[in-house]
Amino acid sequence: MALDKIDKKILTIMQKDATVPVAQIGRKVGLSTTPCWRRIQKMEEDGVITGRVAILDPAKVNAGVSVFVAIRTREHSHEWLTKFSSIVEKFPEVMEFYRMSGDVDYLLRVVVPDIGAYDDFYRRLIAQISLNDVSSSFSMEQIKYTTQLPLSGFD
Repeated sequence: MALDKIDKKILTIMQKDATVPVAQIGRKVGLSTTPCWRRIQKMEEDGVITGRVAILDPAKVNAGVSVFVAIRTREHSHEWLTKFSSIVEKFPEVMEFYRMSGDVDYLLRVVVPDIGAYDDFYRRLIAQISLNDVSSSFSMEQIKYTTQLPLSGFD
């Protein structure tokens, strides 16, 4: 689906606050409610909009420690990755999971209440699958965080 300028304006508004009423979004982008709603529905059907969620303050829900976990493995088969992915999916602490290029094979972002909870996560993970090297880096301070994807300059 090709996005036009109006679609991008709608998405920019919704990325900032998905609770803005459709009529208000329409006014901001120069559309009446029904055409605006149709565009939003089309973007949902096409998978451009994949969900609408509440963004929580990690500290207020006892998940204030972010850990970046770099994993190296000797295994690189499709079967191993399928197994590893299945294991990682079961850990609610894992917020993000990437297959990487370079020295690190996989990178996880894990959120936990404290270092003890991370140690528990780590022990449960390595009990389920063999990993060559696991290196954990604890975030001292979050400098920037956004869920808003850049929409300008990507045409």
